Amino acid sequence: MPQELTVCGAPARVALSGGHDVVMPTLTRAEAAERASVVDVETYHVDLDVTADGDTFRSRAVVRFRAEAGAATFLEFEPVEIISISLNGTPVDPASVGDGRLSLTGLAASNELTVEAVMRYSIDGEGLHRYTDPADGNVYLYQHLFINNGGRVLPCFDQPDLKASWQVSVVAPEDWTVATNGMLVSRDGGRWEFAPTERISTYLASLIAGRYHVRTDEHDGIPLALYARAALAEHLDAEADEIFEITKQCLDRFHEMFEIRYPFGHYQQAFAPEFNFGAMEYPGLVVFRDEYIPRSVITESEREQRANVIAHEMAHMWFGDLVTMAWWDDLWLNESFAEYLGTRVASEATRFHGTWTTFAMHRKAWGLRADQRPSTHPVAPSEVTDTDAALLNFDGISYAKGAAVLKQLVAWLGDEAFLAGLNAHFEAHAYGNATLADLLSALSKASGRDLSGWAEVWLRRAQVNTLRTEVRTDGANYAEVAVVQTAPADYPTLRPHRVGLGLFDKGADGTVVRRRQLEVELDASGRTVITELAGEPAAALLLLNDGDLTYAKIRLDDASAAAVPLLLPLIDDSLARAVIWAATLDAVVDGERPVAELVTLVLAALPMETEVVIVEDVLRATRGLVDRYATAETRPAALELVAQATDRLLAASPAGSSGQLAAARGLIGATAEVSRLRGWLAGESVPAGLVVDADLRWLLHYRLAVLGASGQEAIDAELDSDRSASGEQWAARCRAALPEPAAKDAAWNAVVADGSLSNRLAELTAAGFWQPEQLGLLAGYVERYFAEMPEMMRVRKGMSAERAAMAAYPDVAVSEQTRRLAAELLEQPGLSPILRRVVQDADDDMRRALAARG
Repeated sequence: MPQELTVCGAPARVALSGGHDVVMPTLTRAEAAERASVVDVETYHVDLDVTADGDTFRSRAVVRFRAEAGAATFLEFEPVEIISISLNGTPVDPASVGDGRLSLTGLAASNELTVEAVMRYSIDGEGLHRYTDPADGNVYLYQHLFINNGGRVLPCFDQPDLKASWQVSVVAPEDWTVATNGMLVSRDGGRWEFAPTERISTYLASLIAGRYHVRTDEHDGIPLALYARAALAEHLDAEADEIFEITKQCLDRFHEMFEIRYPFGHYQQAFAPEFNFGAMEYPGLVVFRDEYIPRSVITESEREQRANVIAHEMAHMWFGDLVTMAWWDDLWLNESFAEYLGTRVASEATRFHGTWTTFAMHRKAWGLRADQRPSTHPVAPSEVTDTDAALLNFDGISYAKGAAVLKQLVAWLGDEAFLAGLNAHFEAHAYGNATLADLLSALSKASGRDLSGWAEVWLRRAQVNTLRTEVRTDGANYAEVAVVQTAPADYPTLRPHRVGLGLFDKGADGTVVRRRQLEVELDASGRTVITELAGEPAAALLLLNDGDLTYAKIRLDDASAAAVPLLLPLIDDSLARAVIWAATLDAVVDGERPVAELVTLVLAALPMETEVVIVEDVLRATRGLVDRYATAETRPAALELVAQATDRLLAASPAGSSGQLAAARGLIGATAEVSRLRGWLAGESVPAGLVVDADLRWLLHYRLAVLGASGQEAIDAELDSDRSASGEQWAARCRAALPEPAAKDAAWNAVVADGSLSNRLAELTAAGFWQPEQLGLLAGYVERYFAEMPEMMRVRKGMSAERAAMAAYPDVAVSEQTRRLAAELLEQPGLSPILRRVVQDADDDMRRALAARG
């Protein structure tokens, strides 16, 4: 590491080479435990100067902490250039910085570390991300230190159990707006001073800066604010009333549930460009990806999703921010609870009462898929060895499975005992850290039940059970109904379940009615006879898990499965329909039902579906299954049937409705009718009420590009008329989708080798690359993925690398050759843990696709 030191006792100024290539080392749990035994952090005072042009900024940090006298420790730190370092007034040798860490020795009982340095902006969504808006040239910043990126902004003790108060100052261009976790104390021109925060973990410290458009409000004594890029000002203004209303409704509901009121002063929500997550729960300043401020017409289900995310992040103010996990093995204490409470509170407090339908249809399917892959893990694993492993656990298990398990726990304990336990937990650990054992203790005390056995089978053991109904009739009545529970051979755990059973019949007037609904307890024996149904008249459809109380794979008895195509469209309970659709899709994924049968059901039932989220999710899942499970010979006919289903739904949907928009999007994605797509772009034969706005125009261009009916010139012309962040991203995806050798080569090289390409553009370029219609052209890139993706993992890091690797995987190149190449890559030593997981899971999906084709 070359050093250039000034002389005569002046502050050491050290330039560090290879600023783009320095990799933050992973922090092991053992290191974190050792450091926490030595150090108690008190405060961070951070002063940032972001006025200079270019790719760097100035950072000055004063870190106050207590320690064992004479001990040694380290802080995460990744500077481009060191200006000065001092500990308790004594200069520290710049050589103490290396491999992403600042090492300190000879600590006092009370310490003050002062560091001035030049740091680098990021374009991967981590550290301090810098974005230039193509619409107007404005620059925007947001800080995202998660999981171990704190050292990219300042030296810090970057682990969740070393909480501290943060006080931030920022010098920015005078026409910028700056916001942080803390409340604004003063502003003098371009200098912004913020109040100290409560004690928070390093990964929760954030800020935004730039020419943000601001809307403010207040509710119940809590100042509220919304921020979005200047180019989105009119769109934020159009959405502000709804966002504020949902925010207020959710705050009120959480205050009804929890005895500790919202604990972080103001409640600000910023919508930032190129944000990797959907949102992040920074206390006092929640940050969302700015796609949640739509510039085009969106469906009601998309508005519901935004409401759910608002409620999810607000739940984190208690679960994650007020009480924080001690280490990443208890990630579920953050995400499972926020997923469960977000869904619940959005349903109870806002106009979106169907969030549990969305959960059953969409979120739980995410959990089930993750839980059956090679990378499966317990909801609460007993060991997460380091921060690299922690990043991999941000998946459908930690979110959706954990939330489904909590829904089951509430059904078992009762809501009163559940909330009493949560409130006791908050009271005991406010502004500190807690573990699984701490929470279970509080819930057990409140409910009077020992939860250790429940936690062992539901939280500590991986994989999912399958529940099947077995029915024997005696004439027109049930002689015996039993629920059989099975588990995979490698994960043989059987679990107790509280599950609903619904009996549906077709009435004389043609409607379908639920004649009876009952809840039963399934033990872990493997077969439970439902004695309550003996002698009951047999139903046309017996729905297992009616009400979606438990987390399991559901399989209907043969007679009920046969009745689904006739009865499904006539059931008036959207949650029941979601449970049936989810079970059907899951059976196709497992190869128990052919994809042709699914397509036939889509044609029969989807045109009558009124719940938009069901339409959207069925079309998304069916399209993915058709692309991978159907053969090259059968896929065109299957896709044509999906197009017919969407066309019928389009005709049946009211003008201007969400259903109409969902049907139009589905039709565009499935049809091969080029003249119709071009006509809609030209404004010809567009269904009444359907608005062909900017994003729908791009979707039309994208499908035409895939079909080889558009070209670079048309994409460039559309981009010229839509010089926006969304336009730039859509254009990147469309270019990658063009069936032209030069376009494919440029897109591939951009993803694999272009380190200047931002996180979002890399992800969307990769997402447009693989198309089932173009397999002949793309054959050579299958081998290139496995040969070149390890190098991409050195160009991109963290979540940006994971997203690009997943999007670029040749999942539509379904063949044993693809699997062989995957196996060869997985045998390589030193493979990135992120890439290893991506390939293992994608290869398992391909195993299923090959089995289904067979």
